[in-house]
Amino acid sequence: MSASPLKTDQELVRNALADRHAFAALVTKYEAPLRRYVKRLGINSAEDADDVLQEAFIKAYVNLNDYDPSLPFGAWMYRITHNESISLFRKQRVRPHTVETEEELVIFENIADATDIHAEIDKKLLKVAVHKALAGIGEQYRSVLVLRFLEEKSYDEIADILQIPSGTVATYISRGKRELKDSLLKEFISTDV
Repeated sequence: MSASPLKTDQELVRNALADRHAFAALVTKYEAPLRRYVKRLGINSAEDADDVLQEAFIKAYVNLNDYDPSLPFGAWMYRITHNESISLFRKQRVRPHTVETEEELVIFENIADATDIHAEIDKKLLKVAVHKALAGIGEQYRSVLVLRFLEEKSYDEIADILQIPSGTVATYISRGKRELKDSLLKEFISTDV
């Protein structure tokens, strides 16, 4: 039987509980995806993103004994990071602004295509409008849309991360898409006049 060089999250957690230096493996594994998630939620400042991630990893480390190994560790880390991001928004009392990467431009284009907006609209203008509309919708809807369409999480993973029922996730996605579509339609109707 050959040992796999890749350890599961549960193995990494067990190692971290036994040796505090082993927690670094979890940080290494989750830092990049969590940083991307924080930026997609609208934390544009590198310093703020660093602060959110630092607080999230500190909370995870301090509360590692409370982690339930029957649940996915990744969802637990996303939940902690999400809560830290929301705390930052509350402290700053500003509306988050989402960040576009090249990868997200393709995803925004796919979301825009799915909203049934007239096909002749310039794609670049549409991507900018989708980006702006996503930043302007309600936080709970933006969160589920980012997790579903940008982070590609399943409904169950989103439910674990946000600590809401799966049915609520489906409702928020539906309402968020409708709010996004309505916002886009208003934007294009008002600019066509």
